[in-house]
Amino acid sequence: MTNPVLPLRPREDCRWDVAALGEVMLRLDPGEDRVRNARQFRVWEGGGEYNLARAARKCFGLRATVATALPRSDLGALAEDLILQGGVDTSHILWRDFDGLGRTTRVGLNFTERGFGIRPALGVSDRGHSAASQLAPGEIDWDTLFGEEGARWFHTGGIFAALSESTAQVAVEAIAAARRHGAIVSYDLNYRASLWADHGGWEAARRLNRDIAAHADVLFGAEGLGSRASNGDPRDAIEAVREDFPNLAVIATTQRTAHTAGRNDWQALLWADGEFHPSRTYDGLDVFDRVGGGDAFASGVTYALLAGKSPALAVEYGAAHGALAMTTPGDTSMASLAEVERALGQSDAGVIR
Repeated sequence: MTNPVLPLRPREDCRWDVAALGEVMLRLDPGEDRVRNARQFRVWEGGGEYNLARAARKCFGLRATVATALPRSDLGALAEDLILQGGVDTSHILWRDFDGLGRTTRVGLNFTERGFGIRPALGVSDRGHSAASQLAPGEIDWDTLFGEEGARWFHTGGIFAALSESTAQVAVEAIAAARRHGAIVSYDLNYRASLWADHGGWEAARRLNRDIAAHADVLFGAEGLGSRASNGDPRDAIEAVREDFPNLAVIATTQRTAHTAGRNDWQALLWADGEFHPSRTYDGLDVFDRVGGGDAFASGVTYALLAGKSPALAVEYGAAHGALAMTTPGDTSMASLAEVERALGQSDAGVIR
């Protein structure tokens, strides 16, 4: 299947439709309680880059694999079990020996509460010394993944790149290999202040993201990457990025106004082939759990472009999938393709069947 804006590898030449590089964490969800007062937690897996691959498999039926690292411990086994439940291939996971305490390697944890009313969602990360944060160049055989096996689309992002100096180097190494073997490269800016607090802050993140964006085909997010300020206007932010990065074929971003934790205005904007394509607006969208909405948007856009759909339709798939992903708990989407395609033109929940 060809695409009007991207030179995609033929599906029959590749084992994978989507390959992702990133940390897979365990999310501990206190439900309606707060992290600081909880007596029990529900466990999910999640990670900004992995979430795209999982949704590509579970919602859109694509073949997906993830490159990451986990310790040989019961928590590492739990993360693997959750990844397998998501249908994502685990053959490119590196396994680290566990010291019994987590001094040298561990699974990253993310405690996340959903928020309610005027209280926003809150994430409390506990991810230091994680196995994924210690990945180094040369450890993953990218030529096997992208060459012998073949991948049509490679995705990574600013969360993984921010984990350590070595993960930034791994991201650059992986992108170079993906491009060498003809995979489309997408990169999600996904800035998290907490990841940069002790090594350079926003300016350091901006420098790294600019270095990586220069080698991508598709960029998710745009604010703060261009050489000039956009004053919060998404079209102006995209224009600033386009001026600096003519290599980008697609730039897509979401817009959210959170009136309360459970009621958001939601829309998306995509630029491709010289044109802006806004999605329909989802005013007053009821939100159950907002975490992962942006990753679901990126996954919907990825699916649509891989399926040969137009940029105007791709942004609608992304916005609808993001909206649906925020109606269920956990970082990962529980939507079906049928639900996404129904939401393209419907605002109501329909009837019970």
